[in-house]
Amino acid sequence: MATTLRKVYLPTVVAGRPNSNGNWELIMTDAAIGIAVFLDDRTSFDRAVATWRGRLPAYIYLKSDGALPKPPPGGKYDTEAEIIQYWHGQTTFADGLAQETCRDFGHTGWGLAAAAHVAETARIQGLDLYAEGADRLRHAMGLHAGLQLGEAVPSWLCGGKVTLGLGPTFEVGFNALHNRMGIGMTRTQRLVEQTRPAGVSHFLGWETLTHAGNPN
Repeated sequence: MATTLRKVYLPTVVAGRPNSNGNWELIMTDAAIGIAVFLDDRTSFDRAVATWRGRLPAYIYLKSDGALPKPPPGGKYDTEAEIIQYWHGQTTFADGLAQETCRDFGHTGWGLAAAAHVAETARIQGLDLYAEGADRLRHAMGLHAGLQLGEAVPSWLCGGKVTLGLGPTFEVGFNALHNRMGIGMTRTQRLVEQTRPAGVSHFLGWETLTHAGNPN
């Protein structure tokens, strides 16, 4: 297994995918950091962390970023027109908006879940990425949770219409930010509790069982 992971899977996932929608690269980074830990490969671990640090601000916008979202490092999107196209035509940006919000909430949920997974794996290894990404993650989860719960879609957001379908993707991030760090997340908590218990889907597995109310 170790040989297959090192020679077949790791070279692909650790390379990233800066020109694809952000959930791709975040899920790849989730896989890469997990494989790196299994293989005790510090170089690949550090590379995955570097990818996460570059991709998270290119996936979740904060007003402090400026007028436009940050482009994915190593990617081809760098002009205003290209970034707007990459963000699926969105021209107004607010705290917590994600690169795939105007695509659909299913892919956005996967991206946010993968971002939290990377931070969770790093935390277990003694590196606190949550401290770096808490503001982006909490705003993103809150924004999307509120809309998933039925809040009105503002006219400036995705032409006033979004495609819902987050699924149970916030257990890991919610547990870390709310239960461990004490951040108030009312809308996210409502959504997480409504979608419990989380089962198995794609790269997600039994996260209510593993993370609900887990202080460790």
